[in-house]
Amino acid sequence: MAVPKRKTSRSRTRSRRARWTASEPALVPVVVQGRTVLVPPRLTRAVRRGLVAAD
Repeated sequence: MAVPKRKTSRSRTRSRRARWTASEPALVPVVVQGRTVLVPPRLTRAVRRGLVAAD
């Protein structure tokens, strides 16, 4: 594991954390029981099989 040589300043740490933002997942249209539902790509198979409820 990498070990820092110097202590990172508080302002540098907080500015780095402040810039990070979560992005919205890309949604894919899936047809379930004649209805088109937008779900994340990793859940398409589970929604088609009925393992996950598509709201």
